[in-house]
Amino acid sequence: MTEPPTHTASTSTAPDDSSPAATPPEREVLTWEAFGVAARALAEQVVESGFRPDVVVAVARGGLLPGGAVAYALGTKGVGTLNVEFYTDIGQTLADPKVLPPLMDTSDLPGAHVLVVDDVADSGRTLALVMEMLGEHGAEARSAVLYTKPRTIIQPDYSWRDTDLWITFPWSADPPVPGARSGASDASD
Repeated sequence: MTEPPTHTASTSTAPDDSSPAATPPEREVLTWEAFGVAARALAEQVVESGFRPDVVVAVARGGLLPGGAVAYALGTKGVGTLNVEFYTDIGQTLADPKVLPPLMDTSDLPGAHVLVVDDVADSGRTLALVMEMLGEHGAEARSAVLYTKPRTIIQPDYSWRDTDLWITFPWSADPPVPGARSGASDASD
């Protein structure tokens, strides 16, 4: 059984400031423990559907940890990554998702059963791009995400939760460490 999602409403630390603009938005907070439950639940959905992936493709960066966890839960040893940038900050995106190097070797994909794993289908544009690319390379691809938002343009084949809140993931909850690469973003999608 999966545990219920955790919702937190952040509160302003400014004294006597009760204006709505000063209060950060309510967030969906995924804990490390719930992440383990979610990854296993996604793997169970895949197995129950009868799909047996030869390869799990994690959409970097947000899908790296979910992709690895789902691959382990499925016993799938073939794991690849596809680097896609779209979100640049909370609620801010590039005009279109952009595939970044290094590029994944797609030579073994024709006819392969591929499970694409990402953290969230928010707008769905990143997931749609990846699914289209894999289809063009002859893969039979299905998608799995931890969270699906109502505005997504593509419905994932497997999803752990639906939410319309901004999500705090345990791997990106804190900013980069001091001195890390400048311009790094903790935004997800």
